[in-house]
Amino acid sequence: MENFSSIFRYIMEQVRDQAPLIHCIANPISIHDCANVVLAAGARPIMAEHPGEVREITAGARALALNIGNITDARKESVRICMEEAARRRIPAVLDMVGIGCSSMRRQLVLDCLERRREICPQAPLILKGNLSEIKSLATAGEKEPVHTDGVDARACDGLTRENEAQTIQMIRGLAAAHQAVILATGKTDVIADERNTYLADNGCPAMSQITGTGCMLTVLAAVYASQRGCATGLYNWQEPFNPQKSATWQKPADAQADSLPKGLTEAALLAALVSGICGERAAEDWKGTGTFQVRLMDEFSGCTWELVEKYRKVREWNE
Repeated sequence: MENFSSIFRYIMEQVRDQAPLIHCIANPISIHDCANVVLAAGARPIMAEHPGEVREITAGARALALNIGNITDARKESVRICMEEAARRRIPAVLDMVGIGCSSMRRQLVLDCLERRREICPQAPLILKGNLSEIKSLATAGEKEPVHTDGVDARACDGLTRENEAQTIQMIRGLAAAHQAVILATGKTDVIADERNTYLADNGCPAMSQITGTGCMLTVLAAVYASQRGCATGLYNWQEPFNPQKSATWQKPADAQADSLPKGLTEAALLAALVSGICGERAAEDWKGTGTFQVRLMDEFSGCTWELVEKYRKVREWNE
């Protein structure tokens, strides 16, 4: 846990030093806020979504954020294309499975993307994000009756409790292992897990559920932090600058595990959850209403530093 301080500092400072390009296919309802959060974190957004250009755009980006909310035929095609290109080039990707439980079309889109990634490069850096109902819907997608929701919000019965914590986390870790991905499960307590490590982040506030787009903002923030070279290559290098050609022709280190996740991807997802929660808490101080809160939230994102994360983070490692 102590090592988080140096990793978080490295990621946040490198983002501001390098201003990486982040390709986002965002929910149009929150696209403006998502672009501004990327800028506030120190990166550069590009919100291209036309199927005719997204392969080229993704190839030139440092990370990819995909959101399947408010889906259209064109956006479906673009999401598939982007996932393929990210897998080919080992570009870190975040897939936000918005409403996967409310329609079979969304569920099949996610399954198609995951299958194509598995065919191209199953170790390609990937964060799968969703609330606990969405995570359970993916986990039960192969069953006769997968978890169904009547919208994009989490069901009350799926909340994390002391009684179901162990069972829920085992389900999340099993999903991480099955898809060789990091899982970012959001809720009152966020669960960030790969197949070996699980962290519970308790930052956040109820006000964040009273405005649209906070989950979408977390998605692009995770992509921003996943963009750093250690997340893409499996190794942190504190001196060598990012080289897109090296990323495109990446070779697994000789001593790497065949099924190992890229080092730093779990920490990037955890950092995004902490930053989002901390900024929400600070923005909600001296509450005046949702309009003021939304503006203050963006102010907090733009002013967030690793020192604030270190001071206010509420995170614990889960052990069986």
